[in-house]
Amino acid sequence: MTTRPVLVFDGDCGFCTKSVELVERRIDPDVEITAWQFADLDELGVTRERAMHEVLLVTPTGEVHGGAKAFAKLLAYRRGVWSVPGAVLQIPPVDVIAAWVYRLIADNRYRLPGGTPACAMSPERRPGAQAG
Repeated sequence: MTTRPVLVFDGDCGFCTKSVELVERRIDPDVEITAWQFADLDELGVTRERAMHEVLLVTPTGEVHGGAKAFAKLLAYRRGVWSVPGAVLQIPPVDVIAAWVYRLIADNRYRLPGGTPACAMSPERRPGAQAG
């Protein structure tokens, strides 16, 4: 296991990749960032199905947070000013709204800037996909 949190995202999705690049550039969180396609999912304690469904943040203690909560925790790991929105995103009812917005974006990412037709396909149907 790692001593830093690990952010796991869909490396085949252009929108996801651009989003992660933006996070790295603007927020600079103290986390390891890896595409699920290159991650040791067993070591991280997550299933391939979950990694295909949402962005994940795995803490050094093995806690797994997905979707909007993963993003909120990511902000909290940055500390300073970024920890404020990270905390707010975890407070009811904001957490419910954030989860809804996350799912809306995730389900429509192929329509967003940087999205590609591959984003609209389930990972197992993408060209070159292998069963795993």
